[in-house]
Amino acid sequence: MVDEAHDAVVMRRDVQFADHDGTKLLGDFYLPKGAGKAPVLIAIHGGGWQHHSRPTYRYWGPYFAKHGIAVFEIGYRTSKAGIYPRAVYDVKSAIQFVRANAAEYSIDPERIGLIGDSAGGHLAALLSLAADQYINDAEEPNRGVSADVKVSICFYGIYDMLAQWTYDQLARPADQITEKFLNVAPMADRRIYFEASPISYATIGRTKTKFLLIHGSEDDLVDPAQSKKFWLALNQARLHSRRIVIPGAGHYWNSEPFEDNPHSIAAGVAPRILEFLARAF
Repeated sequence: MVDEAHDAVVMRRDVQFADHDGTKLLGDFYLPKGAGKAPVLIAIHGGGWQHHSRPTYRYWGPYFAKHGIAVFEIGYRTSKAGIYPRAVYDVKSAIQFVRANAAEYSIDPERIGLIGDSAGGHLAALLSLAADQYINDAEEPNRGVSADVKVSICFYGIYDMLAQWTYDQLARPADQITEKFLNVAPMADRRIYFEASPISYATIGRTKTKFLLIHGSEDDLVDPAQSKKFWLALNQARLHSRRIVIPGAGHYWNSEPFEDNPHSIAAGVAPRILEFLARAF
């Protein structure tokens, strides 16, 4: 574990939050310098559940920390076919670790949120709605700790696994990410597609989490209709949700630098996220 300090931000790199099946799971903290009991966002990278891309939030981490919000950017198990539900267990463990160790990192255990993009958006939404449905049989030090979160921010997330599988046939026929993740085609097992879909859990009284869904109108990897349908399902279930649609935007843009680039997509979205968090946290 390495500590670094940059202006108003303290970084703690390679913090181990779990050990699952011999895989040490690590994350990087971006902490507001001198802040007491800061809210925190656990950041979950995308990559089709296949690729390690923990530095996705290297620009968001300092940005939020300078505004008094800690970020814990995590890795999770990827690559192997059928990684579901292990990736879900990994994210849940990160939430429990942060809550159990909040005092050490000057974090408010009652103000924990998730932020994720694409496949990471899927995991953020799923854990926000259905963490109680995913119980890891392995003995863990924080197993009994609550995995509830106050906010869930999802960039172009995947919320309906069957809809994504259908979209994959056209958008990425050589890389069937949904089928790889679940390790089965829907023709063989439709139940698992329903079980792994955040939209399946958008029901009345399911959670108090507040959602912010952000996506572009021209996304060619995740159908923008998914975000709209999920947003409508959350509203129908009387769950708090907001949606930001960016005209002309596609996929991947949230990993680009933005503080020194006022014309970037993220630069236009960042203040709106802070406004949402000021009310939701």
